[in-house]
Amino acid sequence: MQFPKLIVEVLSPGTEAYDRGAKFVQYRRLETLQEYVLINSESIGVEIFHLNNRSKWELTSYTNGDEIELVCIEFKFPIELLYEDVEFPPQGAQNDGT
Repeated sequence: MQFPKLIVEVLSPGTEAYDRGAKFVQYRRLETLQEYVLINSESIGVEIFHLNNRSKWELTSYTNGDEIELVCIEFKFPIELLYEDVEFPPQGAQNDGT
């Protein structure tokens, strides 16, 4: 990874804390990075950290029915496109590995 403007991560229960914490700390050192996108894998939800014009990271959260905007690449799309054909387990169901 040399000069990324945008990095996208799909969160999993096992890596979510690392992606939000230590990994994001490392990514913020990249001078070219403008947006960091976290996609929830267990329900419809996206969080975008965007570097504003004051060099501060702002968080915008998106959920069902929202239009996502990736400012650094000038691209907008409905959140439902990310989750097309994705089936989530019933609420309260636990993954026992079987």
